Amino acid sequence: MDPVAVEVFGIPGYVIFWIVAFIAFWLFGRRIIILIRLLQKAQPENRTYQFGKRLQLFFVNVLGQKRLLYEYLIGSAHFLIFWSFVLFAGTFGWNLLHWLFPFLPIPLADEIPFIKILFVVMGVVGLLAITFSAVRRVFFPPPHLQKTWDANLILTLISLVLLTTLFGLTFKASADATAGRELDLLDKSLADIFPQLSANTAENLYVLMSWLHQFVVLGFLAYLPYSKHLHLLASPFNVFFGNVRPAGDLSDGISDEHRIAGASKWDEFTWRQLLNAFSCAECGRCDRACPALNSGYSLSPRSVIHGVKEHLLESGFKKKNGTKKNEEAEKSLIGGYITEADLWACTTCYSCVDRCPVFNEHMSLIVSMRRYLVGQGSVSKEIEETLVKYNRYGNSFGQSDRARPKWTQGLDFAIKDARKEPVEYLWWVGDYASFDVRLQNITQTTARLFHHAGLDFGLVYEAERNAGNDLRRIGEEGLFELLKDKNLQTLDKAQFHTIVTTDPHVYNTLKNEYGSSSSTNGKNGNRAGRTWNVQHYTEVLDDLIKQGKLKLSRKQSHRVTYHDPCYLGRYNGIYDAPRRVLQATGAQLTEMPRNGAKSYCCGAGGGRIWMQDSTGIKERPSENRVREAVSTTQAEMMVVACPKDVVMFQDAVKTTGNETKIIVRDISELVWEALEH
Repeated sequence: MDPVAVEVFGIPGYVIFWIVAFIAFWLFGRRIIILIRLLQKAQPENRTYQFGKRLQLFFVNVLGQKRLLYEYLIGSAHFLIFWSFVLFAGTFGWNLLHWLFPFLPIPLADEIPFIKILFVVMGVVGLLAITFSAVRRVFFPPPHLQKTWDANLILTLISLVLLTTLFGLTFKASADATAGRELDLLDKSLADIFPQLSANTAENLYVLMSWLHQFVVLGFLAYLPYSKHLHLLASPFNVFFGNVRPAGDLSDGISDEHRIAGASKWDEFTWRQLLNAFSCAECGRCDRACPALNSGYSLSPRSVIHGVKEHLLESGFKKKNGTKKNEEAEKSLIGGYITEADLWACTTCYSCVDRCPVFNEHMSLIVSMRRYLVGQGSVSKEIEETLVKYNRYGNSFGQSDRARPKWTQGLDFAIKDARKEPVEYLWWVGDYASFDVRLQNITQTTARLFHHAGLDFGLVYEAERNAGNDLRRIGEEGLFELLKDKNLQTLDKAQFHTIVTTDPHVYNTLKNEYGSSSSTNGKNGNRAGRTWNVQHYTEVLDDLIKQGKLKLSRKQSHRVTYHDPCYLGRYNGIYDAPRRVLQATGAQLTEMPRNGAKSYCCGAGGGRIWMQDSTGIKERPSENRVREAVSTTQAEMMVVACPKDVVMFQDAVKTTGNETKIIVRDISELVWEALEH
């Protein structure tokens, strides 16, 4: 009962199979070679270091499907479909040898008892999971899921792969039972499904299912690299070559010249950036997490990836084939597939990257295109004015160096100058905490806490410049490097052990982007052999409370909710320290539904705090977040740990009309009120 032994019009079955298999593999291989050659024409980028971490990424997120399980129900269904597909695709490779070389003593996979059991179990489980996915896709689609005929075709093909195998096993068992052959328990159960079939009919149906299975798999193979489900092939590599640097490090493996110039064409990106385009599953998880899109801005992270892919396939294939076309008629990437408004709407909150199950790096593409726009001078008036302030004064407020430490004048104690005497902690205050009059009292409160606890800390006073986090993310790479060099010169002159800052944006850049190379371990920065620790002030306060240096005996009874800043939480994984501090004050913490890694952005990052909001948006991200705090927590106080959050949420409380329902406080204020002093 060997399916390949049949003859069609006198032609041996294996000859027919050889022809069909050759066509399928030729179509598959031809397309893959073309795509690889396109990637080779892109900019180089080193993604081979830290091999052990890359293997871990692969096992956890490809084989374990970890990120897909963030959305538990559909993630579980996809997990089952994936492993069913792996089983059947793997055994197809085994069976392929038998079909191509039937004279070799290679048994079919379904003749191996253990594999046969797996076929039945995973076939049934896989079909149930596919049914669940299809019902969800048709009747209960989540927001931003792309409902394409291509996706339905792929689900149909996978279903046919499973069904032809299950029916083939059933018909084979029925034929054996009718012929009086000895059956095992599984075959007996399968034979009972069609007990009335004759041996000849059952055998013919088995042969039919076997051939149909081979044709479906080979057709699937040939179609796959031409479809949106190319991600089945590309995403495992995308995950393996994912980012193993700190999330907050925008350094990459390309030359400084290309980094500063940015990208506006497909071959100006790196090969890893282009691999994003081939890996996208169009599942919509990035769009569902995007605060810009959900506020009504035009940005869609998925559309950015898709736009790069369309541009690559159109322009890349024309370049490959030597096709000449009028440059004006060529559809450009920026302004054609992706608008400038899309790029400037991004808050760089990292939600899209953090949620993507195939490890696409949307933000890297956006920042690369922003760099190009900055180089062309194609920026808004607000951004242009901000860049002028940075150039002249080294800060976004356009204030003189001497004005930076003016907030210290309201203190009844002196703060050391770390350039003149050694300190344990160097406090890098940041622009907003230094210059914004709405925040200076909070900065003073933090200084009083440090002083009360006996913390040995100091400043660099007027020598401090903006760390450059938001500047780099709007695309001004050259100016970022200038500020970075000036700040590193200042740090070289200072005497300290640990840097502390109240600004998560400053924290991220000093910790992850001020090292002498991108090979820092994510905990320490380094330059010319020097190393220093970088801590957020909530970490320092947490340590001081644990050590008994801050005795919080005046317990607070406030009902509060805490907002996780993007650059503290998602970027750097600091979630517990602020909550322990809140717990120590006695405050009753009630979490918002979107907390921790799912925290919703305030809308200030990526330079958005300097930009005007687009007309026609539904509501700003900060307003959405305030409404969430009011409607889901019944908290009287929204506690934050970022100067920009104070500014954004205090404004949002007013614009949403919630002044009587909730107030915004910095965490240091609660600690001060709970302090015995």
